[in-house]
Order: sequence, then structure tokens, then C-alpha cells
Amino acid sequence: MRAAPEHPFAKFIQALGRGPSLSRDLTEEEAREAMSMILRAEVEPVQLGAFLVLMRYKKETPAELAGFVRAARAAADAKQAPARADLDWPSYADKHRQLPWFALAALLLAENGIKVGMHGIAGSEAGFMPTRAALAALGLKPSASLAEAEAALRRTNFAYLALEGSCPPLAALFGLRGLLGLRSPVNSLARELNPFRAPYQLQGVFHPTYREPHAATAGLLGQPHAAVFKGVGGEVQRNPFKPCEVEVLHEGSRHQEIWPVLLDGPAFNWRREALDAARIAALWRGTLDDPAPVAAVTGTTAIALKLLGRAADFDSAQALAWDMWQRRPRAKFGAEAA
Repeated sequence: MRAAPEHPFAKFIQALGRGPSLSRDLTEEEAREAMSMILRAEVEPVQLGAFLVLMRYKKETPAELAGFVRAARAAADAKQAPARADLDWPSYADKHRQLPWFALAALLLAENGIKVGMHGIAGSEAGFMPTRAALAALGLKPSASLAEAEAALRRTNFAYLALEGSCPPLAALFGLRGLLGLRSPVNSLARELNPFRAPYQLQGVFHPTYREPHAATAGLLGQPHAAVFKGVGGEVQRNPFKPCEVEVLHEGSRHQEIWPVLLDGPAFNWRREALDAARIAALWRGTLDDPAPVAAVTGTTAIALKLLGRAADFDSAQALAWDMWQRRPRAKFGAEAA
């Protein structure tokens, strides 16, 4: 009996799965080709599962991530021109044991003339608060396409782009976690997408060891400016009770910054707060008074301001963020907003 011809995708699985001595990483071009085939549905389900699990097991390299991102951008750009923003803000963790207070940091920047493009995926694990619920409590809706996002940026300086609208094949890969029981490279590559082609990018990661690879990937992709740090729940949100180590990329050069603790004392209530999205609107409107989320909002805003060149050092960035918070238009967002 004649053997069936080898599937074109098999070479990528072979490269990753031939054992400790023969396995190797993919080149950036191989990674781009592999992800392009996946997004065009040119692979068999068993191949896709094997590829994602092997990649998860070994951990993707910056070159592989860059190749994946180039493929995903090409798939999205085939139908839509990129919207334009100043600051790219990925939000894909949806694993918030604390409320996603960072939504207020993004809006605070937008209220001060900075165009913020946030992007993410629907859904959340049980017991966590999704970003979209926080935005809904503030009266904000996702943009279903880049064209809608661009219009929102023109009107309000803020847009939340749903990945389901901008790149449906990539969004579908997120749904495989329930089948595989594992996160996959899509969780990492989505953070690097920057669909708005913003010159400045913030990234929050789950573990400190991810800071350097993500900054390196941003460099390979030609991202001019980026700041990557371990955020609460893997999101772009400072923990005000801990120092914050930030991997910074500026025009191809990288360095680390260590931002000081913002609040002293036990963080018990911070870890166990009620996951009620209405509290986010209440904090903005001033009907909730809680120093921990205020410090998280202003501390996150300060990192963005320094990255954007609006402040020269930690103290001036924090002072500017605090002044912006004090001057915010309190009646603008929330259920009671006009």
C-alpha cells in the first residue's frame, strides 16, 4: 500500500517534536508560514492540537512570536486598514481576581488627549471579571471592526476593538483552551498585535520571566516604544503594594526601570475585593473612596506618561497622573452619565 504524501504542515510539527536532541525552534519565517496556514484553515485538527501543545510545552521564542504576529496582522489587514492610535493597550488575560481598574487609567489618558487603542477577546473564566464588563459599567461598547474603532478614536480618543471582528480566525483559536486544557501561543501573540499601529505600547504579563521575551518580540516587530511589566492578573495594571519592574524599549534600545511601592501595609482587601463592575464607575465618579484602586489607576497612568515622554522621571509622572485624576470629568462615565 502506497504511503500518503506528507502534509505541508507536518514539517513544522517535526521541527518541534522530534525529541530532546533533534527538536528545534522555528525561524521567524517558518513561524509566519505556520500561523498563516492555521489562520487559513489549511491544517488538520490533529495537527493544530499537536502544534499548539508542543509550542506551549517548549515556550515560544521572540522570533517565533514575531512570525506569528506578522501572519495574524496580514490576516486582519487583508480586509481592513489599521486604525491609528497613540498608545496600544492589549487586554487578553480576562483573569482578574481584582477588578480591571486599568480601564480607568486608559480613559484618564484619553481624557487628556492621548488616543488609546485597547483590544481583547470576549469571555472569561468563572470567578473572574472580564474587561468588557468593566467597560459596559462605564457605558462603553466594543468596536466590532477597525473602522468602528477608528471612528471611536476620533470621537473620544478611546476604542476597545473586539478581536472577533478584526481577525475572526485568530479569535477562534482562543476557544481551544477548553479542549486542550492549556493556554496556547495565541495568548502571547495577541498582546503583540497592535492593530492600531500605535507608536507606543503597554503590555502586562503574568510572570516576570515574560517581560524580556515580549520586549524582544516588540523589537523584532519594529515597535518604536514599549513598556512591559508584570501586571495584576497579567493585565496592564500596577499592583500598588509592590515595586514594579518595567522592561522598556525605545527605538531599538532596551533598559529596565524599577518603580517604587505606592502604598504600604497589607494588601488583603486588595486581593479579596468584590467583583462588582459598578464599583469601577463609582470610583471614577467619586462615590467610592478606596486608596488601593486609585493608586493602581494613577500608578498605571504614570508608567504610560513616562513611556509617552510626558514626564521625565517617576516622581513627575506620578504627580502628573495624580493631577489628571483630580481633574477628571467625574460625570462623564457610568450609569448616571448623560
